Amino acid sequence: MQAEKISISLSQSLLQFIESYKIAKGCNSPSQVIEVALELLRNQELESAYRQASSEVDSAWDLTVADGLTDETW
Repeated sequence: MQAEKISISLSQSLLQFIESYKIAKGCNSPSQVIEVALELLRNQELESAYRQASSEVDSAWDLTVADGLTDETW
């Protein structure tokens, strides 16, 4: 994986949090802390999308499930 350098501006309190987290969790750099945070955010978004998708009901699927056919082969 090739990393690309970007520039961001953060409040002093966020910078302090990043430094504290880096030390407490043994991260190698502030960039690694940001990577961890972004992975957590991505997972949170995926969980939300999966939760929404699972709550959607497809009436056509109910008909398919109830058609009496099985995947079993004899």
